[in-house]
Amino acid sequence: MGKVKNIDIYRSEEPTVVTIGTFDGVHIGHKKIIKHLVDIGKREHLKSVILTFFPHPRMVLQKDSGIKLINTIDERRHILDSLELDLLIIKKFTKEFSRLRSEDFVKEILVDKLNAKKVIIGYDHRFGRNRKANIDDLKKFGEVYGFEVEEISAQDINDVAVSSTKIRHALVDGDITKANSFLGYNFMLSGMVTKGKGLGRQLNFPTANIQIEEDYKLIPKQGAYIVKSLIDKIAVFGMMNIGMNPTVNGKKETIEVHFFNFDTDIYDKTIQIELLNRIRDEEKFESVEALKIQLKKDKQMALTYIATHYAK
Repeated sequence: MGKVKNIDIYRSEEPTVVTIGTFDGVHIGHKKIIKHLVDIGKREHLKSVILTFFPHPRMVLQKDSGIKLINTIDERRHILDSLELDLLIIKKFTKEFSRLRSEDFVKEILVDKLNAKKVIIGYDHRFGRNRKANIDDLKKFGEVYGFEVEEISAQDINDVAVSSTKIRHALVDGDITKANSFLGYNFMLSGMVTKGKGLGRQLNFPTANIQIEEDYKLIPKQGAYIVKSLIDKIAVFGMMNIGMNPTVNGKKETIEVHFFNFDTDIYDKTIQIELLNRIRDEEKFESVEALKIQLKKDKQMALTYIATHYAK
């Protein structure tokens, strides 16, 4: 899949079929639409293109929106890369861009930049300054500028919206199994490994502290999780805690991963953690010794789960 970060200096020589959207999560509902886009591209000899915006429009237009996204932009790229899409275009969303008139958006972006011959869009899609234009307006522009508009059904749009909502609710509730079932893959956290206070090593459970740079990334409910990571192309399993470390009077939320049978130095490396299942809520134990006993139980539960679901 090709990627275009700066549409201002891009011009497609090939005719394209385009869909527009955030595609946060790239979940099973999104994949249905993307498969349709790719199939049309192959059948009608058009380059299949997704036009997405970053930052999320609500981050720009509603500074206090507090919106949290299922994927970082890099995670979204990574997932889309596996879907046979020809091109992903990430348009920087700004207040200035939000004021672009609908016809200017169509002419400057869809026609001049993307050479669109077909646009696949939701029945309720709105665009242009103050989001005044709708799909009927787009169809009229299509007649003027020579592209066809295909409407995504209300049912398909509803499936996408419901899936996104359910995924976010499931993550907030700590129901990683439900979230993964809607995503069609394992929810992930990506970040740099940093040094912590060394408490894990004192407990005989050395941990990698994961520092997530993107403050818009949705972090699941605090607690202990079974996880997997691909480090130097090798699958490594472990358990992760998201929380405040109340037993030792922690002051801020941390994300700490203990990998099983793993002793490689990964400090300052950026890794991706897949969340497989949830073990328990975070608890405040009566003593550090009680915490150690619980960690051993957590590890045994995790190893049993991994042996059952990932045995070769």
